[in-house]
Amino acid sequence: MSREQFKNVDPPFWVAWNQALASIRVRFFRQLITSVGIALGIAFFACIQTMRLAEASHEAETEARLKWLVATSLVMCLVGVTNSMLMSVAERYREIGTIKCLGASDSFIVKVFFLEAMLLGLVGSFGGSLLGVTLMQLANLTSGNIVPFPAAAGVVLIGTVVGMFMTVAAAIAPAMQAARMPAAAALRVEV
Repeated sequence: MSREQFKNVDPPFWVAWNQALASIRVRFFRQLITSVGIALGIAFFACIQTMRLAEASHEAETEARLKWLVATSLVMCLVGVTNSMLMSVAERYREIGTIKCLGASDSFIVKVFFLEAMLLGLVGSFGGSLLGVTLMQLANLTSGNIVPFPAAAGVVLIGTVVGMFMTVAAAIAPAMQAARMPAAAALRVEV
């Protein structure tokens, strides 16, 4: 037998997609908590952005504090997602080892974790953006400074994109750790 016969071949994209969905279903409650954490961080981001659009005057000191609060909330969200993804890798050592033994390449493993993170980020970010904009619009009803729909939709879109980017960025280290794992060592691990 030649060496070419033992070359790793990635399964099609839909296999990675189904594997990411299955992982979310199996760990649903922890993934739900992760999505809620993303949603809360992005909701705060969307609230601040909507508030900035509703108010005409911006004091430099207030603006700096708001930026600091938003950055802090997003970093906290990033740490939570990274922790959740690291736990997902730790729980799936045997699964990763089996997939690698069956011929999946490191890039396939990375793809599965990125798809999982992207799905969590999409759900959490969109829900959080919608929640944040809605709450601020309700709060702005009393003052009459309602943000027009196109601007509010823009905040939801920006919040969703920021959250998805942040979630995928948080999955880089765990995905690389999973991909570098030797297949035989992963099968021997007791979790």
